[in-house]
Amino acid sequence: MIKVLITGPESSGKSVLATQLAMHFKSPMVDEYSRKYLDDKTGYQESDLLQIALGQFKKEAEAEIQKPRFLFCDTGIEVIKIWSQEKYNRVDPEIMELLMPAQYDLVLLCKPNIPWQPDPLRENPVDRDRLFTLYIDHFKSSRFKVHIIDASIELRVEQAISYVKGLYS
Repeated sequence: MIKVLITGPESSGKSVLATQLAMHFKSPMVDEYSRKYLDDKTGYQESDLLQIALGQFKKEAEAEIQKPRFLFCDTGIEVIKIWSQEKYNRVDPEIMELLMPAQYDLVLLCKPNIPWQPDPLRENPVDRDRLFTLYIDHFKSSRFKVHIIDASIELRVEQAISYVKGLYS
């Protein structure tokens, strides 16, 4: 199984790209759990972030059981870590523990060089570039192969497909 994480700041095209890759490779995709979790809430608090991280972790583990050829993950626990650090200036140790066993064959880090799209769950329309550097810093010390997706909207999926194909060609 080739497991691919698609991540980056909000409104950087993660969900669209994950969906396009899953369709192209006819493979499953793990949705961003926070959207489902927060849909019924009018707000959230710090303790919700651990519940979101646990939900994301569980969804990935359940999808891995099927052992598909490819598995595309629309965000991962690193989003919760960065989100927690930004919003609460700390990260729950349990969230940090969930980061440890995460395994990806490829990380596609979406650069926020596309227009910000308003959404009730989005909070940072003005400093996405600064947040992007937090993702770069997070992955600098990781053991994952990381590629930045920085092409235009029209070419992003082609750029991502080439990186995925590079894993097995």
